[in-house]
Amino acid sequence: MAGDIFLKNYMEDLVWELMDQVLDQDPQACRCRNCRYDMAALALNQLPPRYVVREKGAVYSKVALLETQPRADIYRALTSALMTVKKAPRHEPV
Repeated sequence: MAGDIFLKNYMEDLVWELMDQVLDQDPQACRCRNCRYDMAALALNQLPPRYVVREKGAVYSKVALLETQPRADIYRALTSALMTVKKAPRHEPV
């Protein structure tokens, strides 16, 4: 019997993986949970979804999405999201 199968937007994983690299470029960027989630949501709305079907625990290839252009697109979307969140964070200044 096959394992559980589920649908996953792999782009979400990549956004989270690259977020700290983008935040490291701006020392004044807020790193709180609210701002991180706002950045992720804004970036993901600018990027095409990359859905994969997986069996629980299965490993899938990251090769296509780790190429130069998709990475550049993710960095661009995250940088844009960072600027937007910095201008209007959804919390009081710290």
